[in-house]
Amino acid sequence: MRRFLAVLAVLSLLVIPGNAAETTKYVALTFDDGPSGRYTSRLLDGLWEREVKATFLLCGYRIQDYPDITQRIFDEGHEIGYHGYSHKNMKEMSRRTVASEIMDTQALLPEGCEPVFLRPPGGCCSDAVRQVAEARQLAILSWSVDPRDWATSDTAAVERAVLKNVKDGDIVLLHDMTVSSVQAALDIVDVLKDQGYEIVTVSELVKLRGVKLKPGRTYTSFPAELK
Repeated sequence: MRRFLAVLAVLSLLVIPGNAAETTKYVALTFDDGPSGRYTSRLLDGLWEREVKATFLLCGYRIQDYPDITQRIFDEGHEIGYHGYSHKNMKEMSRRTVASEIMDTQALLPEGCEPVFLRPPGGCCSDAVRQVAEARQLAILSWSVDPRDWATSDTAAVERAVLKNVKDGDIVLLHDMTVSSVQAALDIVDVLKDQGYEIVTVSELVKLRGVKLKPGRTYTSFPAELK
């Protein structure tokens, strides 16, 4: 009888709505350097099928090459952030040049798209980058998990690098520039969902954690402790 009552007690905890909310794990997947042609389209197809939203850090010169794909990213509810226009090292740029990189990219974005994040190429930051970000009300977006998918065509290795290290609140750095990266990303989505993770955009993660972004500040993750 005692064992039966203990089982009932455990089951009662599992059906309490508040408990489910408290134990949900969240991860944000981010994709740098795009949009590309067929690879971004393939990624968008896979995310749509899985009902998952991601954050895309786009380069202005690539937006110019693929305006239709950029529009699709926006229309399908994904988040867009700045990755500069030229994908050159912002750490070596003046404030004026950094500002131009952002403004030239903004001019190419879909109507109504107002990014809140800047991710400098390679994560290379400087006082000039921080000052421009602060002036333009942008938070600087870094990452907490980097499988270096750009450096390998080994899909399984990329998947292992993410799944071995990922935890609640992480921001994962990926790219949508090769078939191996895209396949790894979709496989990672499937496994994370099976493990109970909800995959959200970075802005959704910020809201879930109750964080007020500070312009010019760098963020690498949003763990539950930030609440």
